[in-house]
Amino acid sequence: QVQLVESGGGLVQPGGSLRLSCAASGAVANFKTMAWYRQAPGKQREWVATITSDGSAHYADSVKGRFTISRDNTKNTLYLQMNSLKSEDTAVYYCNLLRIVTLYWGQGTQVTVSS
Repeated sequence: QVQLVESGGGLVQPGGSLRLSCAASGAVANFKTMAWYRQAPGKQREWVATITSDGSAHYADSVKGRFTISRDNTKNTLYLQMNSLKSEDTAVYYCNLLRIVTLYWGQGTQVTVSS
């Protein structure tokens, strides 16, 4: 079993920054990918960014150049550094971890971008 706990969300003004964290525990060894998704009110959950076990990062076009995904292997923690935030980035942000054939999800953290 894998447990994922997100944190770091909050209210930020447009143009501001936030860093989200996703602490992983349990059977996290040999994971394939970790990723961030988000879901805005009334919309489907959408992919934001992925990092593979070898450290390769991939981003949705909507966040490329503004968001950075990273992972601290010593802490089993996934991060999402979000800069130049826009109102359309407002959503609940979720992390997930793919290990073997099972996908685990965290409970989400709210990010609100508003003046």
